[in-house]
Amino acid sequence: MVGAVLSLADLAYQWPGRSGFSLTVPELSLAEGETVLLLGESGSGKSTLLSLICGTILPDRGKVQVADTDLSHLSGGARDRFRAEKIGVIFQQFNLLPFGTVLDNILLPLRFAPERRKHVGNASAEAARLCRALGLPEGVLRAKAHALSVGQQQRVAVARALIGHPPLIIADEPTSALDADSQVAFLDVLFSQAAEHATALLMVSHDPRLGERFDRVIRMEEIAEIKRAAA
Repeated sequence: MVGAVLSLADLAYQWPGRSGFSLTVPELSLAEGETVLLLGESGSGKSTLLSLICGTILPDRGKVQVADTDLSHLSGGARDRFRAEKIGVIFQQFNLLPFGTVLDNILLPLRFAPERRKHVGNASAEAARLCRALGLPEGVLRAKAHALSVGQQQRVAVARALIGHPPLIIADEPTSALDADSQVAFLDVLFSQAAEHATALLMVSHDPRLGERFDRVIRMEEIAEIKRAAA
């Protein structure tokens, strides 16, 4: 695929110690700036697929290519550095450092990603710009993460994923705890910030109602096969 930020081909993985649980993905790709919603119920293999895309586990067969790099060609340490440079992750539980400041949390990826850091210029100023764009109050950079509301913590997690303009954003069920109005506001700010830098977005959810906002909607059962041992 021309301009693909993410490309999976002939992917197969079986969890060690989980005999019979295996995932195969013949093909999946995301283009630069494309927004894709990946739908799947609990146990459909979404978390395993995200782990493969992020390089925290390696496939038994096949290719995971992010930003023109095959992750299987990198050592463990190199994959960690590559992930910090090229992938912004928004976790379901946000995974903020609770007693760190908002500024500490937003700038955390840049400590491990010198190339991403070069895209920023004045890091504190860029963090402040992202906070303003995400509707966070003035002075929030000095606040401790644990003192923020859930909605504010969510926006900090988005700013942390976006800073330095990684080519791929992975969002793992980030709206699951939000009401409908909050979901709309969250997607508004996420899409607008990603579009500004043509960042590809892969968001995982079990809620098909979100699909109309995305360029493309795919279901796990359409792209992947899960096998489990008989009980």
